[in-house]
Amino acid sequence: MRSYLILILMISAMNIALTQHGEDAHNYIPETDPQALEKIEAWQDLKFGLLMHWGAYSQWGIVESWSLCPEEYGWCERKKGSNPNDYNTYKKEYEDLKTTFNPIRFNPEKWADAAMKAGMKYVVFTTKHHDGFCMFDSKYTDYKVTDDDCPFSIDPKKNIALEIFNAFRDKGLWTGAYFSKPDWHSPYYWDPAYPPRDRNVNYEPEANPEKWEKFTQFTHNQILELMSDYGPMDILWLDGGWVARSSHESIENYYKNVLGDAENGYVKHRMINQDIRMDELVEKARAKQPGLIVVDRAVEGKNQNYLTPENKVPEKLLPYPWESCIISGGGWSYTENAQYMDGTTAIQLLVDIVAKGGNLLLNIAPSPEGEWQQGAYDLLKEFEEWMKVNGVAIYNSRPLYPYKENNVCMTQQKDGRAHFYYLARQSTNTLPRMIFLESHQPTLGSKIRLLGYDGEIKWRPAKNGCKILISPELREESAGQAVWTFEVDELK
Repeated sequence: MRSYLILILMISAMNIALTQHGEDAHNYIPETDPQALEKIEAWQDLKFGLLMHWGAYSQWGIVESWSLCPEEYGWCERKKGSNPNDYNTYKKEYEDLKTTFNPIRFNPEKWADAAMKAGMKYVVFTTKHHDGFCMFDSKYTDYKVTDDDCPFSIDPKKNIALEIFNAFRDKGLWTGAYFSKPDWHSPYYWDPAYPPRDRNVNYEPEANPEKWEKFTQFTHNQILELMSDYGPMDILWLDGGWVARSSHESIENYYKNVLGDAENGYVKHRMINQDIRMDELVEKARAKQPGLIVVDRAVEGKNQNYLTPENKVPEKLLPYPWESCIISGGGWSYTENAQYMDGTTAIQLLVDIVAKGGNLLLNIAPSPEGEWQQGAYDLLKEFEEWMKVNGVAIYNSRPLYPYKENNVCMTQQKDGRAHFYYLARQSTNTLPRMIFLESHQPTLGSKIRLLGYDGEIKWRPAKNGCKILISPELREESAGQAVWTFEVDELK
């Protein structure tokens, strides 16, 4: 109880302090379950995770699930199949991808090893996307990788989700189950008696309560399977925020605030109350997985334990737990010959996110054969080399106001040690002769070190800040980094 009260006070104090600095407090509602609060605090220490989008759709190299949706966007235009202009033919051929999905090179141990060495501390895997295809052995549907009609069902590793969770746990990573609340294959969500109109349920739930109750029970049952039969689960990462108990006002806010980004091509949709009784579901899930972190994405309320800006990084620190989910190369799902971000960009992205108090969830998409592209391994290798030296500053850190000064980010450890990250500029791969910080000054007698290099760094006080002096020898010896990390014992 004492630790629970301390965590509540910490969250309250953080909200007050950041509001004073002009930050937007959103409508975040803190969790009240003591075990979940402790888990959220521990999750904020992890900083770096892996997201994987994978399903039968990977065979076509298309945007996951979305080409089934009747909404018109350029990024999910139907181009595959024998007759992409005929929706019914396309949908059948898409769902028949189950009968050819056979990732015989699936080796989750190799992925887990690369992720662990890169410094990743948790994995979130797509157990089911919006199309309803299950990458786990659900007994509530035959639209799954373990069904007899799927050629991979004869493989010893056929229960893909279980194999992934076990492999990553064996390497010490936390596990998270991505699960789509909408299910476009379920007859209780898209009733085959009616054509789908958009991403939403294609009938009125309030006018068909028995049918909607079947879908609610179906959703509960599948999630509870994942919470019961797949080992210790740390995170339940729910997608499809339009499936929620919502008033017309809250649905309108969701589409405006979450889906109103013009660059993603989203438009306003029908307003439907799609209540699947999340409070009840979370209670049942936590009975099986005490302390479970629940991320009911884009649904304002206590079941959204942390927020998940998608493919973007907030400009400033946010006064609640958050994580940016970012594509590392290609798209969310497998893209042939994907171009991956370079190591400097990716490492600086991680530092920028961590300095603002967030976590980075980096997406890598496996191929239809069950492999990662070489570009993904190359990127993680660059993280590995950098994190070997600098990870001590990244993990367990918290923001240090003002979080960033020019191209220097800053964090602080719980023992008072501060870290200042000098981000390499595009025009040079060496440190400057001097780094001037206006916002912080070490205490008299404190030492400054450059992680990965022996010897102290000279510094001088300057008004309220300090000047860090870099010798010519150190500039030459440390050249070629994406980010250099300076450690300070104690700040004034």
